Amino acid sequence: MCATFHAQLDELIIDLVRMTRLASQMMTNAAIALHQADAPLAAVVIAKCDQLNAMHDDTEQRCIVVLARREPVAGDPRAVVAVLRAVGHLKRMGNLARHIALIARFKHPNPMIADEVRPVLARMSLLASQFAEDAAGAIQRRDCVSAGQLAEADHEVNALRRHLFGILFAADWSHGVEHAVDAALIGRYYERFADHAVAVAAEARYLASCGLPESHGLETGSRLR
Repeated sequence: MCATFHAQLDELIIDLVRMTRLASQMMTNAAIALHQADAPLAAVVIAKCDQLNAMHDDTEQRCIVVLARREPVAGDPRAVVAVLRAVGHLKRMGNLARHIALIARFKHPNPMIADEVRPVLARMSLLASQFAEDAAGAIQRRDCVSAGQLAEADHEVNALRRHLFGILFAADWSHGVEHAVDAALIGRYYERFADHAVAVAAEARYLASCGLPESHGLETGSRLR
């Protein structure tokens, strides 16, 4: 029974890493679509959100089944609960990337990012995508140290959002209310995406203590696609 539990948990973690990397790519593409007014790429992100949501529903259901069927001596249930929490964050991350892609599509072909805020939003998007990729690595390696470092790095995202609001509320802002609201929303989406990525990485602490076989990390890396 213990071997069965760990095999099921291993599959869940593999899919969790795959979902996290999908969310990272979605955010990267959403940001490119936004900054380059690329409507077809925005449509790809929107479609990928449906894929991520389907993966969420499947993984969530499997987590519940594993917990329901688990014998008391099979293994630490906190690892399965950690996966369950993490996929909830990933669903929200997918929705946030989709929100940005929708803005890019609705505003096309008109540019909607003023020059003053473009570098700030570009940096926020880069960090958000990188945080998701780093979270995938932390989960794959069961690396609590990297997860903690990611939480520290999140301070830069918060500082960038404050800087963004400073630009939007400055007396010399000349692009009107609509552009200001758009920029504020996009900054909020990037910030929340990064926060959820940090939360996903934080679940690595439970995976690190659940007694999974040391071969798990190698198996995970070989099966990703």
